Order: sequence, then structure tokens, then C-alpha cells
Amino acid sequence: MLASQLYAPTLRETPAEAEIVSHQLMLRAGFIRKAAGGVYTYLPLAWRVLRKIEAIVREEMNAKGGQELAMPIIQPAEMWKDTGRWDVYGDEMFRLKDRHNRDFCLGPTHEEMITTTVKSDVRSYRQLPLLLYQIQNKYRDEIRPRFGLMRGREFIMKDLYSFDRDEQGLNESYNKMYDAYSRIFTRCGLNFRPVEADPGAIGGSGTHEFMVVADSGEAAIVYCPKCDYAANVEKAELHPITPANETALPLEEKATPGTKTIEALTAFLAVAPDKTIKTLAYTTEKGSFLALVRGDHEVNEIKLQNLMKCLTLEMADEAAVAKMTGCTPGFIGPVGLKGVTIIADATVMNLFNAVCGANKPDYHYIQVNPGRDFVPTQTADIRMIQENDPCPRCSYPVKQARGIEVGQVFKLFTKYSEPLKATYLDVNGKEQLMVMGCYGIGVSRTMAAAIEQHHDANGIIWPAALAPFQTVIVPINTKDEAQTNLAKTIYKQLNDAGYESVLDDRDERPGVKFKDADLIGYPLKITLGPKAVNENLIEVKVRRSGEVFYFTLENYLQEVQALLNTL
Repeated sequence: MLASQLYAPTLRETPAEAEIVSHQLMLRAGFIRKAAGGVYTYLPLAWRVLRKIEAIVREEMNAKGGQELAMPIIQPAEMWKDTGRWDVYGDEMFRLKDRHNRDFCLGPTHEEMITTTVKSDVRSYRQLPLLLYQIQNKYRDEIRPRFGLMRGREFIMKDLYSFDRDEQGLNESYNKMYDAYSRIFTRCGLNFRPVEADPGAIGGSGTHEFMVVADSGEAAIVYCPKCDYAANVEKAELHPITPANETALPLEEKATPGTKTIEALTAFLAVAPDKTIKTLAYTTEKGSFLALVRGDHEVNEIKLQNLMKCLTLEMADEAAVAKMTGCTPGFIGPVGLKGVTIIADATVMNLFNAVCGANKPDYHYIQVNPGRDFVPTQTADIRMIQENDPCPRCSYPVKQARGIEVGQVFKLFTKYSEPLKATYLDVNGKEQLMVMGCYGIGVSRTMAAAIEQHHDANGIIWPAALAPFQTVIVPINTKDEAQTNLAKTIYKQLNDAGYESVLDDRDERPGVKFKDADLIGYPLKITLGPKAVNENLIEVKVRRSGEVFYFTLENYLQEVQALLNTL
């Protein structure tokens, strides 16, 4: 490709809308252009990267027995209503009606569609297992599209679905995909961690997210430096913390004027936050309830929502709080309440002589002892894990990091096959439900995540496997016929040898070409100046390390190959 013909409109200034590095650099380097909020046009450089990610994905899916197909993006509402997800997805689903007033959606995912497709053709156990996948656009009406390709309303995704005879077969399919995903992200040159996760709206009861470790990641993850445990903070399970034994003192009511927060309360009473009980009021479509955690902990609302089996979970308004407790927020607590659902974190139940609201403005109870002074409706793990909490596996203090979710694998079991009646006849001629799994990779998000991990102040640093072109050839003086002819020769030799190359033949200053080369992120930059013409020495600079090498015209091809193999 000649740079004079390449459609890569670079920008010198960073657009104000771009908040994170990948968004900034993809706009500046001429990879994407915004069409609408969360919707982007992929320009040629981006499209080349996406095709390389897709090629890696296809190779690994096919190696595991996957078969590629293509399903419709427009999906009829009926199948979503059969599984109960037409309402679960809520406003995030793009909905439309055809001219006959029938309901459809733009596919945010394809569990219903693939299950409906397979059930119409699979009759016998001999046709299972099946691994079917596609790579296509998905659509989700994000309430706040942001971070460029990280959270968009239109994005490219690979989704594979497994259909097995039983749970043992599902485990085999799951392990195949887990292994394939590890290979895919390794081949993409990413530093990643598989972490235990919550299945969310997809459903099922076994899932791992593949997280690219990056400071800009939206998700918080925890991992144990001692064992192999890692989890999304929303999923991380916690054992109750047991403090040292104390003698239970009598319950007392104490005036605490103006102390509506844990910070104000602990300062006023001169107690530590871990000696207080935080009471939060929630409302769901099933009613309102109170949740209790220790004062220095936070409620994990994903755990809480799963525990309560509710579709919606919101903080209760003052009217709902008053109805449950007879008080306003800031002074509510579990002591003395009748007929109120109370969910207590397990650690709360181990406290001695704690402090909580007295359900009376400007008053708190001190010397509260759970089990004696109140009994919750249910005790469960409902708190958010924190750095240095004990690992659920080995009790070693966990560490926290930020991650970008690029893939997720789910065990769906019969969540979709049961309501959609996807069955097969077993070896005895008995009808059985197919056992399913679901496995997704955000292809466009993987491109953005690679930039988040691989960049510097000058631009993108592509791993060689993903780079839109592997080398760029920069003649210092395009008016020098000897340099120009040598550049054309090397350009032809590289392309004939199978190396994707760009010849920067533009009539621009060398500094402009160098800046664009660094911004776009070509792994190798081959500079041709007087030394190349007069001394037969070709300068090759490695984008990642900044190292400069000089090779002769006779051996540079082998050396270029050796360098690319290390990147």
C-alpha cells in the first residue's frame, strides 16, 4: 500500500470527546470516525486489524470443532417472550415494528435464535454435540455510550453456542472454549486473566470473563497472588469475618445529632467503622427491604439482586423508608422492626457491641449485638470484596486491578432449551433437553483493549499479529531518485516475501512521516537515507522498544522476519 493512496486521515489534536487512550488514538490515527453516539465507521486501518482478530478467532474456533454460520440481526419478539427475556433486557434492547405491527428487535445476543434454529433440525443424540458460531454486529441501546469502542451501541462480536447431550458434554465444550479463548488472547498479544463472573442477563450458573488488565478498565477484578483465584468483584465470594470475642454489653440508645453518614457517626462516637452497621433500604418489583453490611463495607448489588431474584433493584425513596422504619434515611436500623424483610451480610452477624440507627431522628443504638437485639430474615454474603480481604480459596490477602472484558464463557444448562423446547431423543428413544453453553468475544472491543495495553506518548504500539501493516518504509528524500528507487525495490521485496508493507511516498517532511508511523503503530519502521544508498545499510527501528538496527540489503529480509517473530 502506498501511503499517498491510503485512507488514514490522521489528526494532530486529540478530539475533546475522547476520554480514554484507545478512543483518542483510534481517532487521531485515522482508524475510526464517529457516526452517532456509540456508533462508528471503521476506516481501512481498523478494518485490517479487525479482520486479523477475526482470523485468529476463526482458526481457534474451527480447531475445536466449531462451525461458522450467520444468523439474522432482526429477531422476532415471540422467541424472546418465550424465554421471558423480552422484558428483562428492558430499554437496552433496540425494538422495532414491521409494517404489519409485529414486534422485532435488533439482536443484542442470539441465544433464542440459535436454540430455535437447532431445535427444528436436531432430533437424535447422534447429532450432538454441536458447536456453532458466528461473527457479526450486535446492538445494545446503552444508556450512556462512552469510551469509543469499549461501550458502544453497535459492535462486532463472535458468539458460539454449544449443544450437548448432558452436563458432562457441556463441561467438555466449556473446557474447549476456555482453552481456545486463552489461546486467542495470547495470540493477540494481550495480558489477560480469566476471572469468575456473574452471568447477568444471559443467565446460566457457571461463567468466566476474560479480562485484559488495564488501568482504564471499567470492571474491577480481584486476584490472589498465592493461588490461581481471580474474580470480578461482583462475583467474588467472601467468607464471614470473625472479630475477637467480646462480652456483650446492654443495648443503649444514644443521641447522635446530625450524624447521617458513617463518617459523621464514627467521628462523633469515636468508634471505628468496622464497629458500625450500615442499613440500606431497597425497592424491587416484589417490594421493599433492608440490607445490612458492616460500616466499612459496601453492598454488592449484583449479589443482592440475585439473592432476591428480582428484575429491578433501586434505592428506596423516603416514603418507602418511612413505611418500613418510621424514620428517615440516616438513622435507620434493624432493631425493633416488625414485618420488615431484613437481609444481613454474614459478617454483620459476627459483630459485638456495634452501633446502628435507632429508627429515630438523631439517635443511634450502641452496644448492639446481632442475634440478641435483632434477627434478620436472611443471612448471606452480600458485600463487595475489597483489596486485602482474605482469598476465598486460600485466605491470602487478595489484590485488586482494573480490567476490560473482552470475552465471556457461560454454562447455560437448560435455561433456553427448556422454554423453547429444544429436545433430542437419547439412545433409549427418550426425549431429553439439550444442554447448552454460550461463548462470546468482543472483536471490536479486543482491538480497543489491545491499544489500552500497548501504547506510549507517541501513539499505538501494535502486537505484530494485529498490526494493520507490519512494516512502513520511509525514504528520507522522495526527490532523491536513488532513495526512491531503493524504497520501491524494498517495498516490492517485502510484499513478495509476504510482509504487509506501506511505502510512505508522500511529499512530506521526514518528521511528519515519522510521527504518523509512530501514531499508527507499525511494528517496524524502515528508514532509507544516504547511508542506505552509499553504504548499503538499511535502518530498521522497532516501534515497541525503540531499538535501531542496521542490516545489509542482502540479509535484511531474514532479520525483519526474526524481529517480527519477537513482537
